[in-house]
This record gives sequence, C-alpha cells and structure tokens, in this order.
Amino acid sequence: MSLTVSNLQCTRGDRQLFSELSFQLKAKQLLFLEGENGSGKTTLIRTLCALFVADKGEVLWCNQPIQEQIESYRESLFYLGHLNAIKGDLSVLENLRFNHAMSGQKCSDDDLLDALDKIGLYGYEDVPSRQLSQGQKRRVALARLLLNKSPLWILDEPFVALDVAAVELLQGIISAHIESGGMAVLTTHQEVPLTQEKIQHLNLDQYATQNAEASYV
Repeated sequence: MSLTVSNLQCTRGDRQLFSELSFQLKAKQLLFLEGENGSGKTTLIRTLCALFVADKGEVLWCNQPIQEQIESYRESLFYLGHLNAIKGDLSVLENLRFNHAMSGQKCSDDDLLDALDKIGLYGYEDVPSRQLSQGQKRRVALARLLLNKSPLWILDEPFVALDVAAVELLQGIISAHIESGGMAVLTTHQEVPLTQEKIQHLNLDQYATQNAEASYV
C-alpha cells in the first residue's frame, strides 16, 4: 500500500505553483506538508484527493493512477479540511451519523456515541450543532477520525480552533492511525509535538524554483 507522486506540475491561472514534485508515502508514514501561503498546498491536497488534475505528472495509489480507480481510491481516502462539514440544524449525533454514512462505512449508534465520548462531547449528542462553540464543532468533525477505517488520511489544518487538551487528543488519534498501519498527509501552521518527531517533511517552497527531495528529520 503506497501513495506515489511522480514529477507533478501544477499551475493556478498563469502562475506555476510547483514542478518536478515527487514523493512516496507508505504504510506507517506521515507526511508533514509545509510551505508559505500561495505555495500550492491546497492545490496539492486537491490533486491528492482527485479533485484537481495536474498539468504534468501523476498520482499513483498502490502503483496505479488514481484516475483509473477513482471509486476504490476514494474509499481508501479520508479528507478533513478547514470547514467542519456539519449542518447546524442537525444534532451532534445526527451530524456524525450522516457524515459516517456518506463514507460508506458501517457503524452502530453505540460506536458513534463512544466516539463522541472519547472526543469530549459526552452529553452533547442531542444538542443542535448551531449551538456549539467553534471548538466543539471542530470536535464533532474530528470524531469522524475515530470511526474512519480508510488507510489514507489527508488532514488540512486539523488543529484549528482546538484547545490544548483537544490538540493532545488529536495527536494521539493520528499517531494511533499511523502505528496501526495507516498513512497521513498533514498541514498545520501550529508547531505541535507530532510535527517535531521523525516524520517525512515536504516543503513546497523548494519546488517553486528548483527540484528538491522530501527529507526525514
């Protein structure tokens, strides 16, 4: 199981964001994606999620182009972006139930309630989501990680709006996913202990003007 990016080149409008971008991510690996605003992080993430087609190069999942296996690839992928993707008129439990059903993975209400308990939302299951704070809404979104069985996680700024306790909890969830054989691509503007350990780093700023390889620290 692997995600391979080979000689990728992407542009936005008339501006080339990056070129000759190559890396490989395997089971039990985490890629920390870095770069200044405008370096192409969002474009790369959209490309990895099969929502954007690069000008050149290819993205392979298990050694096959993702465009040739869209359905099975998307079943193997879980994406969490800036937005929480929750509906204000639905309760916390209803939102979690709906989002998990959309993933195509089966899960009981007991599992959903257990996830809410672990994420710190015990007793909030029947509260309309519009009444939650931003941090609580983020926790609803993050509860999906506790239920998702996809091997590849792409997490765009997952630590936004979280307090110290929630940041620590999320780090544990991501670490457990990696240790169990999963893989993840992570962007964050916050320095957290997880991003300081021995993981793969990729700085897109290096690819704006020259080819550079991902490094391990």
